[in-house]
Amino acid sequence: MKNREQNREILVRRDGPLLRIVIDRPAKRNALDKSMYEAMISAFAKADAEEEIRAIVLSSAGDDFTAGNDLEDFRRPLDNPHDFPALRFVRALAALQTPLVAAVAGDAIGVGVTMLFHCDLVYASHGARFKMPFVDLGVIPEAASTLLVPQRIGLVKATEFLLLCDSFGASEALRLGIVNAVAGFDEVEEMAVDAARRLAAKPRAALAATRRLLRGDSAAVAARIEEEAALFAAALTMRETRARLEAFFAGAPASDPLGQSSDNLA
Repeated sequence: MKNREQNREILVRRDGPLLRIVIDRPAKRNALDKSMYEAMISAFAKADAEEEIRAIVLSSAGDDFTAGNDLEDFRRPLDNPHDFPALRFVRALAALQTPLVAAVAGDAIGVGVTMLFHCDLVYASHGARFKMPFVDLGVIPEAASTLLVPQRIGLVKATEFLLLCDSFGASEALRLGIVNAVAGFDEVEEMAVDAARRLAAKPRAALAATRRLLRGDSAAVAARIEEEAALFAAALTMRETRARLEAFFAGAPASDPLGQSSDNLA
């Protein structure tokens, strides 16, 4: 593979018509911090700006897809909540013009799940587990997930996953239409790459128009992202949320079904 770039724990490299983005922070279960969000935002801009890039593959190194936001970034109220890298990342994700294919190997937590509703195709490993623990931490789900999750899987299951914060496996994700297919841990990335190559070979204009129509009302998605973000920022100033975050850093219970620790995120 050519034209490899590295920005801390996000690896970006060209692979013919594909842009490959790899989350590479396995020691922290691939939790995403500010600089990692910035690197992915730049990669998205690169893909949209370069005509030769026809699709993006997002994958990870190590045993997990991502444990979500690095909660260290939220221990204090945000200085500028409207310009925070995590928020700019979900804005960029929603506005991305280049087709995006995700390979989810291992656990996906928080934004690791909500980002999947903005991907065009998603492939998961058999042992992948998914969880959106925002409410448990005293914060609000992000990335327009309060709009997109019920649209995709129905209100009943969306309520279970967003209010009760229940986890679910790859077979359930497949049944609900969150992922397109399930494969072995060592096979899922190649499955995603193959799908991305197929997208890259399609007529550009027809693919772009069909993709835009499939994604629906972009204004409604953008508005929900901003509404969630304002509530998220407000929640970070609340005493109960601060207490829950500090309790999280003090150590999650051993019974946590996803084995969360202070290294993991929402």
